[in-house]
Amino acid sequence: MQDTSSSRRVWTVPNLLSMARLAGVPVFLWLVLGPEWDGWALVLLMVSGVTDYLDGYLARRLDQYSTLGEILDPVADRLYILAVVVGLALRDIIPWWVALLLPLRDLLLWGLVPILRTRGYSALPVHFLGKAATFNLLYAFPLLLLGDGEGTVATLAEVFGWSFAFWGIGLYWWAGMLYAWQVRRLLAETERRPARPKGDDGSDPGDG
Repeated sequence: MQDTSSSRRVWTVPNLLSMARLAGVPVFLWLVLGPEWDGWALVLLMVSGVTDYLDGYLARRLDQYSTLGEILDPVADRLYILAVVVGLALRDIIPWWVALLLPLRDLLLWGLVPILRTRGYSALPVHFLGKAATFNLLYAFPLLLLGDGEGTVATLAEVFGWSFAFWGIGLYWWAGMLYAWQVRRLLAETERRPARPKGDDGSDPGDG
């Protein structure tokens, strides 16, 4: 069982890595849409992929699990995916239907969060299919960006990039359907959590 004080830690190595990834999101968009420094954008994507692996590995290795980390990691993944697909779509590297498919799944899943909270859950744990989808997409995007050029290397990068992209999109939606099924099962197996009673002034008992 996870220690309560440990779960509330903020300044852990995995959390700092996730925060660094989040800080890189606007930098990536600026690199791709501003000066179009694709080389630096590629480096940033690769660093993001490495830190995505490291934060989970170090959380296990150093026993630095935290509630904040469980939130930061998937949020950083989603924001990177959103930033990359928007940036690549605005550069006409990928079609807009691809750019819309990924955020659409997340919007549908976010709609399930209020339902989960009625059963006392804030979110479902990250599933390995979701992580596999994210890794495929994080391989795909740098290759597609590299493929926006001329020559044999660019052609090969584009081919492999789309291969990873289609696998990533498929796994992303498969994981989404699995999350939805898990929510349905939770609804069937658990009772709705009763609302907390309010005091005379409308505040929760014990507040203050």
